[in-house]
Parts: sequence; C-alpha cells; structure tokens
Amino acid sequence: MNKTIYDKRNISMMMDLYELTMANGYMSEKDRNDYVTFDVFYRKNPDIGGYAIFAGLEQVIEYIEQMHFDQDDIDYLRSLHLFSEEFLEYLKTYHFKGDIFAFKEGTIMYPNEPILTVHAPLIDAQLVETAILAEINHQSLIATKASRIVRAARGRAVSDFGARRAHNMDAAVYGARAAYIGGCVGTATVLAGQMFDIPVSGTMAHSWVMYQEDEYTAFKKFAEMYPDDSILLIDTYDVLNSGVPNAIRVAKEVLEPMGKRLKGVRLDSGDLAYLSRKVRQKLDEAGLEDAIIVASNSLDEYTINSIMDQGGCIDSYGVGERLITSKSDPVFGAVYKMAEAEKDGQRIPKIKISETVEKITNPGRKKVYRVYDEEGKAVADLLTKYDEKPIDTSKRYRYVDSKKPWKNMHYEHYSVKELQHQVIKAGKRVTNPVPLKEIRQYVADQIHNEIWDSELRFDNPHEHYLDMSPSYYEMKMDLLYKSQKNNEEED
Repeated sequence: MNKTIYDKRNISMMMDLYELTMANGYMSEKDRNDYVTFDVFYRKNPDIGGYAIFAGLEQVIEYIEQMHFDQDDIDYLRSLHLFSEEFLEYLKTYHFKGDIFAFKEGTIMYPNEPILTVHAPLIDAQLVETAILAEINHQSLIATKASRIVRAARGRAVSDFGARRAHNMDAAVYGARAAYIGGCVGTATVLAGQMFDIPVSGTMAHSWVMYQEDEYTAFKKFAEMYPDDSILLIDTYDVLNSGVPNAIRVAKEVLEPMGKRLKGVRLDSGDLAYLSRKVRQKLDEAGLEDAIIVASNSLDEYTINSIMDQGGCIDSYGVGERLITSKSDPVFGAVYKMAEAEKDGQRIPKIKISETVEKITNPGRKKVYRVYDEEGKAVADLLTKYDEKPIDTSKRYRYVDSKKPWKNMHYEHYSVKELQHQVIKAGKRVTNPVPLKEIRQYVADQIHNEIWDSELRFDNPHEHYLDMSPSYYEMKMDLLYKSQKNNEEED
C-alpha cells in the first residue's frame, strides 16, 4: 500500500539519489568512518538585499534525531538494483553519528559564511545534505522576505495570508513559521497556529457576503456571531457607496446597542491607497475612529512602501502569495560543500575552485565571529581557522579584507561574538527548542540594535564585510596556489 501525506511520516528518504549511491560507494572505503566537514552557506542575499535571516534550524535538528530507514524504505531501495546488501543492512540500523554546529536560529546572516557545519563520518555527512538544505533554504527565504515586508509597513501589523498560494501544505505551514520569525504578527493558517503557537487571525471571504441576500444582512449576521471581532469585507460590490455605509450601519444598529465597537473593515481590491483614505474619512465622520482598516491583495514590500508613501490609511496588512512564495526572488540558494577531510589522523582542508570567482569556497574547518564597534553595531564578520587562539579584544586585531588583501587593516575598540554553537553531538540534540516568540524577538533586536541602517535599504544596500584572519587567508591562498600548480603539472 502506498503511503500518503496523511500517514505518520518518516521523511528520512527525503534525499537526492546521489547521496545514497555515493554512500553505497563509500561502504567499500577503508576510511569510511573518517570524519569530514561540510559547510552550509549561500552566495547572495534575496532581492539584492543587505542581509538574510537564518531559519529552519529546529526542523533540521528534528530530522537528524528522527532519521532512520523503515523496512519499506529498504525494500524500495533494493528494488532499484543500485545498492549492495551490505549497504542495505547498514541502513537498517542507521542513525546519524556526527556533530552539527550552527548559528542561533534567527541570526542575521550574510553570504559566504558557514551558517551550519556538519562534522561527521563520511556516509553520515553525505546522507543529510538534501534535508538540511531544503529546510534552511525554504524558511530562510520566507523569513527574509517577511522581514522586508514588515519593515516596509513602518510599524503597521503584517499577517501571513498565504496558505492557499503556497507550493504545498508543508510550504504553507513552515512558511507561516518562517514569516512569524521574520516579524509577521500572526497567520491565517490554523495548523501553523496549532503547531507553533502563532497567533491566528482571519475575517471573512467574499462568498460569505455573496451568499446572503444582501451585503447589510451578511455584515449583520457576522457581527451578531462575532461582536468582539467584527472585521467586515467591504469590497464585494462597491467600497464607498455600499461597503462602508453598510459597515457603519451595522456598527450603529447592531454592535453599539450590544455595547460593542466595530473592530474594522478589510479592503481586498482596487487602489488601496486611495480607497483607504476615503474609508478612513467616512469611518471617522461616523465616530468610528478606533475601527481599523485591513488591506490584502497581492502585497509585498514594494507595494506596501508605495501605499505608505501615498498616505494610505491602512493599519494592518494581510500578505499572501508574494510572501509565502517570495515571488520576487523565489530561490535562496544555500549550498552544502565539503570544507575538510580527516585521513590518517590528519586534517586536510578542501577547496572548490571555479572560473566563477564567487563559487570558490572558503576551505577548512573554521570559526565565524561577528565584530561589533563600541556602540554595539555589527561592523563585519570574521573567519578564522578552527584551532586559532581566541581573539583578545583588549588588543588591536589585524585582519585581511579578502577583496583588498593588500591593505593593512585592524579592528580597534571592538568586541566579538562567536556565531556557531553546537546543536547536535553524536547524533543527539544538545540544545533545548527555542520558543518561536524568542526567535522572532531575537531577529527584531538585531535589526533595531545591531544592523546598520545602510544594510536595511531596499535599493543599493551596504555590503556587509566578511573578513579573514591572516592565518586563515594565508591557508586559503596556499590551497589555491597548490591546486593551480598541480593542475599545471598534469597538463
């Protein structure tokens, strides 16, 4: 019998076939239990922005801890005629045995730095690639998009309304989680609210209004059912000549005799800047100054920014498809690359070289620090070799700007914070789950207190510096030189 999405799911098989074929090949290697190091990083910020948000870590940890292969998984793999019986027997009792280090979920991050590092036996490190990337790529993308939209709203509430336009049910639920991390105040997706304790909200659909005999009756029945939470959808027929007058009538004839106030109205079409100004005027004239105006309809940071610039009187935005799919730039692009291998007790840094300079990797096992000035602003991130001495912030620190290595550069009057921490040790989590509200607040605190305004610009943002310790930079250059020399000798 085929599994369905409604079964209790074991998603350990959510991997690319090549991970399994390579792992099968490694079974015959004498050093298959030697440890390797893989880094997860990305090469550019979405929407040509100045930053991104690290999200999806909790789901990575859950996947690693639960990873196992059922008998039907083994039977399916056997049917492909690609794998040795030795490998299939190995999978029957498989569990991840390595370590994982990562940024704290919600950390503001930048291109080309290791946001998550897997240090594990060769087979283990290979098998987890796809699942890790799928979780981080999706949620980091949506969290980053949400953050941009929330900033465009300039203090007005933003809610996720995107489930019906998400790429599937999982994308809707985990997209809502990521959107909340990025700053949305809530979601319309009930399952996300149930799973992650995200506030849920909603109003009504046009079908509610259309089903009733007339608009006033539709509003009246809704207000009688939900007198404390009446937000009426006023654009089914005619916003200014029908919708607003009927909403005001219900406020006066139905709610006020009950001792209640109209909570608000919603616009879902038309010129939202113009209509919201007119609606605000009519509500205020009727003594409903406290009634809010909610807007939806294909919104993103650009449309919201335009509405705000035009003096739109919108108090809350419901953002759907352009948030849940990150429509303007829908691919995050994090990759999983080998950085180091251990053979015969020796650690050997590995580097990927490409004619495309941006695709040359940062080799070796490493540490990444965030460097702060005296005011607590993040001035740069810094890569060092993993075994370098801790940074002594009481002294000037010489570093290398990899784009301008000839310059003699120093940090002065600074502090540092190591960004990676261990989340998995020998296959078991070593950190407690972090409440989603704390992750969301952590994002907000960084944006308000640590990140330069110039990095928050939508247009031409400042590029955050990724510096290197002299020792690390020399190691990378040495590897590049040796690789070039070896290739020349082969030619």
